[in-house]
Amino acid sequence: MRRIAGIVLAVLLIGGVVAAVVAGRQGDDKGTATKTVRGVIGSEKSDFFADPDVVKALAAKGYTVKTEASGSWAMEDLDLKGYDFAFPSSSAPADTLAEKYHARQPLPRPFYSPLVVVAHRSAAQVLAANGLAVLDGKGKGTLRMAAYLDAARHDRTWQQLKGAKAHGELTGTLFITSTDPETSNSGALYLAAASYVANGGRVVASDGDVARTAPLLHQLVSVQGAQQPSSDSVFRDFISGAGNPLVCLYESQVVSLLAEQHDAGDLVVLYPDTTVNSDHTIVPLDDAGRQLGELLSTDPTLRRLAVKHGFRPQGDSAEFVRDTADRAAYLNQTLTGVRQAPVPTSAVLHEMARRARG
Repeated sequence: MRRIAGIVLAVLLIGGVVAAVVAGRQGDDKGTATKTVRGVIGSEKSDFFADPDVVKALAAKGYTVKTEASGSWAMEDLDLKGYDFAFPSSSAPADTLAEKYHARQPLPRPFYSPLVVVAHRSAAQVLAANGLAVLDGKGKGTLRMAAYLDAARHDRTWQQLKGAKAHGELTGTLFITSTDPETSNSGALYLAAASYVANGGRVVASDGDVARTAPLLHQLVSVQGAQQPSSDSVFRDFISGAGNPLVCLYESQVVSLLAEQHDAGDLVVLYPDTTVNSDHTIVPLDDAGRQLGELLSTDPTLRRLAVKHGFRPQGDSAEFVRDTADRAAYLNQTLTGVRQAPVPTSAVLHEMARRARG
């Protein structure tokens, strides 16, 4: 299964080249003032590297970056020979790649983003009326994960929730749309957060833990039917009014959207009271890749531009709070009341995803 997924994603990778900016080998300069660095990145960072301001900031430091997009979990099946870095969306696939390519630790982790659930206002209000969420103003709130998982375990429908009858679009089984956990980082991290709650507030680490949580995780995934490989796709569907009224994705995607259109209509951002952070981690495959990772982590201009694209720079929450002040109505800027669950190892997550997909 993983071999087939790797082949498919390799084909997609060939066709999905995204030009961007950063650093690389002298032989690729061809007389320019910058060095070129090549990397494979999670698709959620494509807009960041393609941003003309990011390109300019990197060029000012002597770098040009060329990137190709891939699912974070598919990177381990790719041949990364000739690349300077890989940049998956969380630490688990990064650690696997680091071991495979003997990358020196510690790995640069320039920024992160917590998982959130976006909802249409009618859905958020019904969840709140039934004890599944708590709203804080019109644009944000908290999702009660234990209560939601209990509802999912018992196959509750929207029609069984008080207040849902007033909204014709709220029909069928209550569930959160997520991405394919076997290929997509956000889908795998959704299972990580759910399994932590289902396992009594303990990270899934043993065969017994996996077996105990597998039935619920399978239920969370199977109710969705076919899953998309990218959170960008499910977010576009949500914004267009298509598909499910509850979608799991990265906070960074919401922040980036709000930077473009401050009136987000009936969007409500629900922060699960137990969530996981997507630690965007660079796996340097040579010195140029490590230099890029360190630059993204420390350069003030690039850190500010990371916030522009919704990412939280590591080490200083004040930067994010300051630079997203105009979007505070939708964001839990300080993550108050949000518990960060540890992420299982890559091997455990793979097994959880396999069983969830059935």
